[in-house]
Amino acid sequence: MEQAELLAPITRRILLDAGIRPGMRVLDIGTGMGDVALLAAELVGPEGSVVGIDTSPAAIAAAKMRSAAISTRNINFVTADPVDLPTDHAFDAIVGRYVLMFLRDPTATLSALRPKLKAGGYIAFHELDWSGARSSPPAPTYDRCCRWAIEALRLGGADPYMGSRLYGLVVRAGYAPPQMRLEAVIGGSDDPSGAVKAFFRTTFPEAFVSELERHGVATAAMIDRETLPDRMGAEIATLGSVIVGRSEIGVWACRP
Repeated sequence: MEQAELLAPITRRILLDAGIRPGMRVLDIGTGMGDVALLAAELVGPEGSVVGIDTSPAAIAAAKMRSAAISTRNINFVTADPVDLPTDHAFDAIVGRYVLMFLRDPTATLSALRPKLKAGGYIAFHELDWSGARSSPPAPTYDRCCRWAIEALRLGGADPYMGSRLYGLVVRAGYAPPQMRLEAVIGGSDDPSGAVKAFFRTTFPEAFVSELERHGVATAAMIDRETLPDRMGAEIATLGSVIVGRSEIGVWACRP
C-alpha cells in the first residue's frame, strides 16, 4: 500500500494523459487490492463505473473491503481472468499497473482484450523498467539492491524491463501506435518530499527476499530488510549521491 501511494501520482498522470474522464466505463485488469481501480473510480466520477478484475480471490476480497470502507459505489470487483470476463457493453478504457510484466504472453492477452473495448476506446498501462535505476556517485548498497531486485523479478517469472517493451507489444496486439510517458523517483538523502525514503522502503519487498533465498542468490541475513532503508539512506548521505529509481513507464493507445 505504501508503494501504491508512492506510485499514485504517476499513474494518475498516465490515466489523465490517456483520456480517462468522467462518465467512462473502465476495466482494471490485475487489480490486486484495487489501488488503480480506486484511482480510476475517482477520475470517472459517480456517473462512470469501474470493474476491477483479478484471478486471486484473496486480493479481490481485500479490494472489496477497502472499497466498502470508503463507501465507493462505482466499482465492482470480480474474481476471474479478464480474457474470460463476459460483458454486454464494451468498455471505454482498459487499464492496469504492474500486470503485463507478470503475463506469459502479454501480447496475446492485450489482443484478446481488444473485443471488450469500444472502437476508439483506449488501453492505458503503467509498467516498470529497471534499466534506468542508478546512483551517482555510485552508492554500492543501493546499486546492489537494484541488481537483486532485477534478479528476483526474473527468477519469479516477471519481466523487469517490461516498460521498454510496451510500444512494440501494443502495436503487435493490434492497437494504434501508442503514446508514452516516463517518470522516476530521483533525489538525495534529504529529499523533502519523502519520495526517496519511500522508494527505499518499497524497493525490496519480502517476496523478493524469498525468491532470492529460494534460488541461492542471497540470504535474508545478507539483505536485512529491517535496516536496509536506513543503511541505504546513510550511505547516499555520506557519499553525497543522487539515486534514480526504476523507470515508471506509461503507455496509452487507441483501438482502431
